Amino acid sequence: MLYTTLGRSNLRVSRVAFGTWQLGGAWGPTDETAAVTAIRRAVDQGITLFDTAQAYGFGASERLLARALERRSREGLVIATKGGVRPVDGGVTRDSSPAWIREGVVASLRALDTEVIDLYQIHWPDPATALEETAATLAALVAEGKINHVGVSNFDVNEMKKFNAVLPVETLQPPYSLFQREIEAGILPYTEVNEIGVLVYGPLAHGLLSGRLSHSTTFAADDWRDASPVFHGATFRRNLETVAALEAFAQQEYGTSVSRLAVAWTLARPGIDVAIVGIRDPRHVDDVVRAVDLQLDGEALARIDEITSGAVTVRGPSPEGV
Repeated sequence: MLYTTLGRSNLRVSRVAFGTWQLGGAWGPTDETAAVTAIRRAVDQGITLFDTAQAYGFGASERLLARALERRSREGLVIATKGGVRPVDGGVTRDSSPAWIREGVVASLRALDTEVIDLYQIHWPDPATALEETAATLAALVAEGKINHVGVSNFDVNEMKKFNAVLPVETLQPPYSLFQREIEAGILPYTEVNEIGVLVYGPLAHGLLSGRLSHSTTFAADDWRDASPVFHGATFRRNLETVAALEAFAQQEYGTSVSRLAVAWTLARPGIDVAIVGIRDPRHVDDVVRAVDLQLDGEALARIDEITSGAVTVRGPSPEGV
């Protein structure tokens, strides 16, 4: 395993993180026994960063993570969670108001069975609450000893600037993969100049780059991809052709899987510190860990760009779309 420092936070973490979005219910049923085994396997394999969120089942993912780490030393582990999303009838809404953030921090502390949150991130910008107000609330929670470090997720440059005016943004968690590269234009240059650690989610394009999807794949009714147009029809077929070409390249040039290639590509990109990979099965942990050691040279990166040039962008859902 390779390790890195997350920008100005000085948090030392593994270059791949165990993501737990898939354990909160938005991706269909969760095999809790397999999930617990996978988390413990990840620790044994040197993964030290675990990313979760209050909104992943509103406590379900956080509690499952805590259960997996029960009776294990958390020394050297970094637990990151997120808040600022509130349940409403029929779905969820963004809410970064002081009252909800405070309530969310208390709920996450309880669910994670911890006295302090290593890294707390605002999940999505909330247009109904001034970012400066949210930042001030988090600054107070840091002073109270409930949070050690503060980051944001899904923020653009202007939103980070407003937040930064009150409290330094230590980390950013944006979406990034071979099928979604918008952050390269403006966001990554900003994070580099401002020493903001970048941990990206979705490096496997929400399963598309896992190598396990095909034209015949169907999704559970409670899996958000079932209602996503990019996982159906002509767009899905076109992107699967790109994945097949990437898989052939990975096998021919490196004797490896397309999933390892995708994670290695992410980690090879300038400005990316950590790739967060959602893992359900303990068998997939070793695959992710081995991706860290796959080194891609300039020629390989250029060929990958060529293969993916005709792909359709794959985005995950916003809170309003879950």
